Amino acid sequence: MPRRPVDLPLFLLVAFGLSWLAALPLWLGNASLDSRLTPLVGILMMFTPTLGVLAVRLYGRRRDAPRTTRREWARQTGLTLGGRRGRTVVLGVLAWFGPPVLAVAAIVLSAALGLLTVDLDGLSLLRANLEQAAPGEPFPLEPGVLLAIQAASAFLIAPLINSIPAFGEEWGWRGWLLPRLMPLGTWRALLVSGVIWGAWHAPLTLRGYNYPALGAWAAPMFVVFCVAFGSLLGWLRLYSGSVWPAVVGHGALNASGGFVVFVGDVAHPPNLAVAGITGLVGSALLAAICAVLFRRLPVRPPAPIAG
Repeated sequence: MPRRPVDLPLFLLVAFGLSWLAALPLWLGNASLDSRLTPLVGILMMFTPTLGVLAVRLYGRRRDAPRTTRREWARQTGLTLGGRRGRTVVLGVLAWFGPPVLAVAAIVLSAALGLLTVDLDGLSLLRANLEQAAPGEPFPLEPGVLLAIQAASAFLIAPLINSIPAFGEEWGWRGWLLPRLMPLGTWRALLVSGVIWGAWHAPLTLRGYNYPALGAWAAPMFVVFCVAFGSLLGWLRLYSGSVWPAVVGHGALNASGGFVVFVGDVAHPPNLAVAGITGLVGSALLAAICAVLFRRLPVRPPAPIAG
């Protein structure tokens, strides 16, 4: 009887198991999401999918099946620049600037639909958050200056810095997992990989991460966003044949996803489950863009990943 492949279960076991292990201090200590420990836990979690890929690679090298060379493994998992380097570079540039633009577009769309109240004149929500962070202390920078710095960073610097931990996720989710699931068909592979990606965030989202008002319901809500944004990252990966545009896009989104909080009105705080790029409005916007991209610029299924 032929052996059932264990590469997928092994990858998921390592990625999910180590992510929960990294988050244990938050749960055992009952730390709040505002704790200084939370960003550290998040960064550690982001490298667990890469450890899953490495575990699969080590397992494959121990099997009796023919071994894949390092060069071929790198190509199959997206570490090269793909078959057309110029295309990959262009997509990398679009992935750098696209997510901040989409984050702004989601805010504008949310406001236009009456789902978000913005306060661009007083930046009252930003002021309230600054006061809460350091009660009674003067602001180191005026909120308007801080917003300008944040926006400039999100467009010019942060995507590169954030791409370092983003690679830890993307080599696993889009580099290895998505091609591994492509025999299901493109849309099924995107859906399944997006659900897996969203569920992997559970050590944080079950505590209300990204949607504090929802509590544990933040976990399924974030799955919706992960399917939508994961499909966009998946298109970048499949169309370029490289994981690097997805890495940059992930880093850029992490740099700009919080824009909605900077421009909100403290008297009418944004409903983060609805407004902004990570809310339902943003997910719908991302889904519409993906539908156009996959229709106008279809992708070719990559070759199966060998051991």
